[in-house]
Amino acid sequence: MALPLTQQELHNLAMNIVGKDLEANGFEFLGVNSKLKKDPQFVALKNKDLHFIIVRAVSYPEDANTYDPVFMQTIKAHAEKFEAKTYYAGVGLGHGSDYAKPVLKNEDYTMVYNGLQEIV
Repeated sequence: MALPLTQQELHNLAMNIVGKDLEANGFEFLGVNSKLKKDPQFVALKNKDLHFIIVRAVSYPEDANTYDPVFMQTIKAHAEKFEAKTYYAGVGLGHGSDYAKPVLKNEDYTMVYNGLQEIV
């Protein structure tokens, strides 16, 4: 029987999804941190601008587009010291045949990812 992905494995999957999106949109990675609870996950350059990107893997019934505003303002304050822009990238992950069920190892998954949300 297939096992559900661990929190770290879900986080890594979300990182891969966001990382591919960033690459496709011309971001150049300066730093990547895939450890849970270590923020930001990506420090990247685009058009000579520095970007801090927070990635979160969420599971049903959580909304992939909802973030903790207090936490994100803390990250934004840190980013401003480096003249960096701050973004949230939430990735909703669920089982391939039923989004409400957990993602299982070596099985298809479904995702909700609406791109980067700038924190202003």
